[in-house]
Amino acid sequence: MQENRLGEIRMIAFDVDGTLFSSESIIFKTYVQAIEEFASRTGKITNLPSHEQIMNEIGKPVKTIFQNLLPELPSAEQDLVSSRVLELLCDSIRNGGGDFYAGVGSTIHYLKEKGYTITCASNGRRAYVETVLETAGVLQYFDPIVVINGETIHTKGQIIAEYIRKYNLEPSSIVLVGDRHSDWEAARENLCKFGYCSYGHANPGEIPDFDWEFADLTKLKDIF
Repeated sequence: MQENRLGEIRMIAFDVDGTLFSSESIIFKTYVQAIEEFASRTGKITNLPSHEQIMNEIGKPVKTIFQNLLPELPSAEQDLVSSRVLELLCDSIRNGGGDFYAGVGSTIHYLKEKGYTITCASNGRRAYVETVLETAGVLQYFDPIVVINGETIHTKGQIIAEYIRKYNLEPSSIVLVGDRHSDWEAARENLCKFGYCSYGHANPGEIPDFDWEFADLTKLKDIF
């Protein structure tokens, strides 16, 4: 194992969608299929969200996404659609759907070899996160993943706080690598470093500041 380049950094926590993987090519079809199946099964009419509406929700906690996209449905029925979306997404990813950003495998392997603890900080559910990482061939490089569970962990900031507690780390020794405001917010509220992936899904002006900017994923190897 090589020594890491930035001695004070101990952990690199990756967002998933817009950072390691893009679901953009499959997400709209998946959501539409799940909503249409629900409408057909229940006889309830729900307005189909637009592609833009769906993409604007990517990166938010799952509960928030479905509250915003399907506000006319009660929470329990939003959860039914959400579960079906998860099932369809995971099946699609396993069958080659979606797009991995270039260099996922080599970059994660490089960082692990340099001695960093590799973790995940995603608003996605465990099945989605692990399906993406397993399909990319990098799940084995990640330490046990903390996810939003709706009980003790409700936000990405709380995921990072749990890593700080669990590993007894100084906040400044953690870098959160991501592309959306929720990633920036989680890093800053925990006094961690933030690496901004400008190739991801962020809208112009969404990210107030960052410690490093990465034009593509492999650029992490130039810094770390």
